[in-house]
Amino acid sequence: MSPKVLTQTLRRLQEHGFVDRTIYPAVPLHVDYALTDLGQRAAVPLQMLRDWVENNMDEIATSGCGPAA
Repeated sequence: MSPKVLTQTLRRLQEHGFVDRTIYPAVPLHVDYALTDLGQRAAVPLQMLRDWVENNMDEIATSGCGPAA
């Protein structure tokens, strides 16, 4: 992922309330991102989905839907 795409994605997540952005006025400029409460709550089902995908990767790959097909 390019820095530009990463920045665009983080800004969209911020606009939708999933992350907070803190800017530190230093040279060079320093920016931190942190999950909001909404972002932390979203992380739980997303982690469950990731776990499911990892546990079913072989079946997904042989079903014709995965990149290995």
